Amino acid sequence: MPLASLAIQILGAWLAAAAAALPCAASASELRAYAVAGDAIPQSLTGLGGAGSRWSEGQLRLRLVDASRLNAATIMPSYYRVDGLDRVGAVWRGKPILSAEQIEDIVAYLVSLRE
Repeated sequence: MPLASLAIQILGAWLAAAAAALPCAASASELRAYAVAGDAIPQSLTGLGGAGSRWSEGQLRLRLVDASRLNAATIMPSYYRVDGLDRVGAVWRGKPILSAEQIEDIVAYLVSLRE
């Protein structure tokens, strides 16, 4: 699987988990207008840039390595941690999902997302 595709899948999984884990503070009247173009919403709902604008390199790295340190109830897998995990398929037991090099490649990619 190409690294960019993997990074997009990981980021998508993280965002889905974050959205499910965080309470929604906005009311219906605070929803922002958006336009759908094909199968996407091309403009940011917040006007902020990408992940590299919101989190430092270290913060992104922690979210990939062990998101449960930030949210104990997260459903996002720990891509580099192997200890203390209960719900792990037999094939993955004792093995990280990503290598250290893959984690660093994804962090470098996410840090570059500024717009």
